[in-house]
Formats: sequence, C-alpha cells, structure tokens
Amino acid sequence: MKVLALVSGGKDSCYAMMRCIDYGHEIVGLANLMPMDDSVDELDSYMYQTVGHQIVVSYAECMGLPLFRRRIQGSMRHQHLNYKMTSGDEVEDLFILLNEVKKQIPSITAVSSGAIASDYQRLRVESVCSRLGLISLAYLWKQDQTLLLEEMIRRGIVAIIIKVAALGLDPAKHLGKELGDLQPYLLKMKELYGINVCGEGGEYETLTLDCPLFTNARIYLDKFEVIMHSPDHIAPVGVLHPLTFHLQHKQEVLSSRISDVGSGKVSYVSEVKGDSTLDDTVPSHPIHSQFGIHTTTKSLSLCISRSSRDMFSIGCWIQNLSSTSEGLQEDLIAVLGKIEMTLNEDGFSWLNVIYIHLYISNMNDFALANDVYVKFITEKKCFLGVPSRSTIELPLLQVGLGNAYVEVLVANDHNKRVLHVQSISCWAPSCIGPYSQATLHREVLHMAGQLGLDPPTMTLCLGSPSTQTEQALLNSEAVASCFNCSLASSAILLVVYCAACLTFSERAEIEHKMESFFEKISDSLEVKRVSEPVFLYILAPALPKGALVEVKPVLHIPENIDDEVENNLPQSAGKEMVWDLQYFDCYSSCYQVYSVIGKICTALVSVTKDVVAKICSKAEPELISDNHLRMIVKFCVFSVNKILLDNYFFWGDLTHLKFYYTPDLSMKAEDLNIIFYEVFAEFREASRSFEMGKEPIFSLIPVLSSGRSASMEDIITCELFASKL
Repeated sequence: MKVLALVSGGKDSCYAMMRCIDYGHEIVGLANLMPMDDSVDELDSYMYQTVGHQIVVSYAECMGLPLFRRRIQGSMRHQHLNYKMTSGDEVEDLFILLNEVKKQIPSITAVSSGAIASDYQRLRVESVCSRLGLISLAYLWKQDQTLLLEEMIRRGIVAIIIKVAALGLDPAKHLGKELGDLQPYLLKMKELYGINVCGEGGEYETLTLDCPLFTNARIYLDKFEVIMHSPDHIAPVGVLHPLTFHLQHKQEVLSSRISDVGSGKVSYVSEVKGDSTLDDTVPSHPIHSQFGIHTTTKSLSLCISRSSRDMFSIGCWIQNLSSTSEGLQEDLIAVLGKIEMTLNEDGFSWLNVIYIHLYISNMNDFALANDVYVKFITEKKCFLGVPSRSTIELPLLQVGLGNAYVEVLVANDHNKRVLHVQSISCWAPSCIGPYSQATLHREVLHMAGQLGLDPPTMTLCLGSPSTQTEQALLNSEAVASCFNCSLASSAILLVVYCAACLTFSERAEIEHKMESFFEKISDSLEVKRVSEPVFLYILAPALPKGALVEVKPVLHIPENIDDEVENNLPQSAGKEMVWDLQYFDCYSSCYQVYSVIGKICTALVSVTKDVVAKICSKAEPELISDNHLRMIVKFCVFSVNKILLDNYFFWGDLTHLKFYYTPDLSMKAEDLNIIFYEVFAEFREASRSFEMGKEPIFSLIPVLSSGRSASMEDIITCELFASKL
C-alpha cells in the first residue's frame, strides 16, 4: 500500500515507518501537526507531540518526501475515549490535514502512526481514517516496550531526549542525551519506579536526528536551551527548545524518489471551507427506504430466548419452504430489519447487543453481507462499541431456510467493555468494519471468531490446518491479554469451526493442536484449572477468506478472583422432575459441563448414533422416523434440565440454548421446529413450577456435522449457556 506517515519528530513515528517498509508498503508522504505559535514548544494535548516541531520541517529534505503540515487550531473538546466528530476539536485538524493530502496524492490508501499503548490516540486516528476511507497502520501497537526500545536503537534510530516528566529523569542531566546512551538508565528506572521505557506514560519525549529512512541527510542540533515547566524536586518537567540546527548531507542516492507532488517539498494546509464539516452521520433507518424492508413478502420466523434476568438472545431467519430465494441481500435486509424492530419494540437498540452470529448460505457473498450489515450496525448507533461477531457459511437452503440467519445476544444494560482495534498491527488481526475483537459483559468475555491471519499482513498463514489453528489461538491469546487474562486460565467454551474441505486426519490435527496449545500455555503460566473448557467442533461448508479453521472463544473473567465459591452457592433450583427418566443411563456418557457454581454454566450434549440406538432401541439409527426424532428431542430436553438442576440453575437463567443438526435428518427446518415446539410444550406442562416462559427458548442451526471432538459424529449437538451474573 502507499502510505502517508504521521510524524511528530519522535522515535515511535519514525520506527513505525520502518516497520511499514518491512511489510512491503511504500511511504509516499509525511504529515505533521504543529502549534499556531512557532515559539511555543508544547501544547496541552493528549493527541499530538509538538515538542521539537521546529526541526520536523527538515524531514522532507532528509527523506526526499513531501511534507504536509497544519497548525493546530482546535483543542481537546471531546474527552470521552471513543471519539465522536466534534467541531473545534483538535482531532478535526488531523482530518482537515489528511483530507487535503488525499486530494493531492490520491494513491494513498493507508496512514501510519507510532501508537504503542494509547487507546485515546489510536481510536482518534482510526476515526479519522474511517471517515476518509483510509486504513490505519499501527505496527508498534501493543508491542513489548523493552524490546521495542532495543530494536529502535539496534536498527539505527538516533534520537535525543527533548522532554522529561518522570521520577528519576532530570532535565539538567538528561535533556539532549541520545536514547542509546540512556537505554541502560531507562531500564533501571523501569525496575525502580515502573516507568514505561518507551515513554508511553509521558515520562519523556524524543526527537529523531537520524535513521535509515533519512537517505539524503541527517540533522545536527547546534544550539538549544532548557526550559523548566515545573521545577518539582521529585519529578521536574523540562523541555529542550531548539535554537539552531543544520543538515549534513549523505552520499548522493543513486535512484531519486519520485512523488506526485515533488520530493522534499513542504506544504502548509490551511482551513478550507467545508473540510471540517464532512457529514459522516448515518440516518436512523437509511436502509428501509433504500431497499424497502417494510414491503417484503417473505415469511419471517423469529425465535426469541428470554431470560428472566438480564440477558436474552434473538435468532431470525427466512422460512423458505418453496426452495426459491431472492438472494442474500434481500434476505439479510429482512432479517436485520426484523431484529432491529423487535429490539426497538422492547426499548432496546443495537447498543444493547453484545454478540452477533452471522450465518450465510454462500461465503462468496461475504462482501455483500458486510455491505448490508453496515447499514444497520454502525459506530454511531453503538457509541460504546460495536458488537463482536463471527461469520460462517451454513447449509441453510438445504433445510428450507433463506440465505441469511442471524443470532444476537442482548443485554438489558450498557455495562460492557468493548475492544475494537481497526488498525493493522503486529498485535492481532484488525477489525476493519463495524465489529469488535471482544466484548466483556458481567465477567463473560465474548470474543469474535479468530482466523489464522498473520496480523501485520492480514493474510492467512501458509501451511497445514494446524498452522492456521495455532495462529488463530495466538490471535485469541493476544486479545485475551488486553483483558489481563489468558485462554489457559479463563476459557470456558471454544467453538471450533472447520471447513468442509478438510479430511478427517486434518481435523484430527486441529484437535491435537487445540489440546497441545492449552497444555503449553497452562504449563508456562503454571495455571491450574478447576475443569477443562468445553470444546464444540462444527463442520461448515466455508469460512471467511477461505480459512480452514475459525476459533470462537468465550472466557470467564471474575471481577474478584478471591471470591470463595461456597459464598456463591444458591439455593437448590428445585427437586428433580420425574420426566422421562428412562433417558438417565444414556445421559451420563454424552455431556460435558463447565460450571462456576452460582455464576455461569455452559455445556454440550452429544446425541450420536450410539445414543440414538439406546434411546430408540433401534439397530439402524441412520433410519430415523418422526417418532424416533421426537424421542431424541425429549432426551435433549431431559439432559438440559438435569444439567441446570445439577449446577443450581433455572431455565430462566439460560442466555441461549442451541441445537445443531445435520441435513441428514431429511427434514425441513420448519418441520423440525414443530417437533421441538411440541416437546417443549409437553415439558412445560409437566413442570409448571419451573420458569420456562411462554416463548420458545431454543434455536435450531443446520450444520454439516458437529460434536465434542473433531470426528463430529453427532446427529444433534445441544449447546447451552446459563448465567446468574
């Protein structure tokens, strides 16, 4: 990609440019924001480094690249972490600058920044890039600062300290000193006082005088003065004010740089009427009039699971019994429109949605699905953060459903923490679009489906399926670390989607990789788990980007890790019902549970051919009649009831209850749904004292196969999740 680099003069923005080149990108221009007054060294800004701005003008000549500069006219007006376009805010100066650069160099597709740990800065750069249709590159994001500092020095960045503001750093001693000379001292200060060795906590700022990208010349600072901002005797604050400098030219470069606007040119971008008022707002329901949701003639089936507590799920799909289809766009518009209407009727909105499962009939329509998706789920509607999401292809049409099936998990509050990183970095795959890497709500972390993508290149890892699996797990671990947890210690459920093109032996490799990965990180962290996480394997026709595997973890992150389990024990959920207890012998061997008593419970129930043979007393379980299927469903309901009772949960505590089934049942979804409805009605009648509610509390999901292992031999797999949080 052709990249415009944001430069402050500091070491981080310079090294970020070097990393861009490492990954095959081309730096075609530089951009810098500076104070209105040249004599001012530093502004009261969390967004921009301006100390040393007098020297940045020379970067154009040093690198032989055009430099675009703008004076900062705004101030920090929008103080929330997630930025919203605000007139007069200093972020709008960045927008005006990049907007003008984009006009002059239309080939630019990405913007580089040196963000390492500041969500405040990263989110604002991402916001501006999103409005301009640019990609944010942040290759230093979440990298170990000690290693970063070592790499910068080793790779030839020559930078001096131009500001200090931390215990252990003295303006009189350290201003003007080279970073390489101070590295041992900075490491010592980290051990003594816990400072960030790269200065990410504001401890110090730097000015780069030379680096490998300065192919034409390097900078020499001839004269400067030290200005004390705060003479505090514990942590004095001082800055270096440059007075004179000169450039020392290097050997003539054999091949000169070519730029659309001229090498080494410095341009100043002033206010242009209309630039700062780009309307990036989204109408409340723009897609209704555009595509005519309210005039659709499709038969919509809505499945709602409502907890008596604080969370519920909604599943919506198209009933397509005639086996004809109008296409994904129309189906997805209808489904999302119906879900939005249902949310609004109950006083909710997309802001309440924690997680979205997007199932489509053909992965070739993935881009089209995203185009429709962004018309409904936007950052404006979800100002606390867009929901996390996973997307897979399912055999929807084979069972008489439409082209789109959507499940949403909804909370009745806004107490969630969302991690949404859109920048491409070395940390974990970016989310370029309205979905986030993870959402934490009431001690449960719902993570987006992770593919085996190499984060800095956003391409699938080459090699075997197990290679992609390992990368997907590493990506998941990187996301988990942002919440101060690990898969090894916190994972309670992992759904592993496998592509249909995989052989049985390849799926077995994936399962082995999953097990060995958890053993490895558990040993390295010396983590002792109460029980192992629940693993659910699902075979899907196709996954995004042609991936072979997609991993979707769910983690439990207790607010108080020292809580005693005994203190959370609730009263018994009730006496065990005598309802088809003839299924008890089969039940004991076909389920897996992870439970934190009094908090959460997740479980799988596997109905294999062997189980069917026992339940139905049938020698040939592959020939399943409607009556046999009814017995299987009754067994599933019995199993769910027993799991809930054994773990001190009520039916009203369920946040979702899913039944995965295969098209091999030779039954349309609508017919299967009727059987489930009737069995649940029978159970509800027999258990009047239980909180089941009047609405159906389950969703039926067609898959190629599923199970608790990579063999995926289940005829039906039941997944439940209950919570008292």
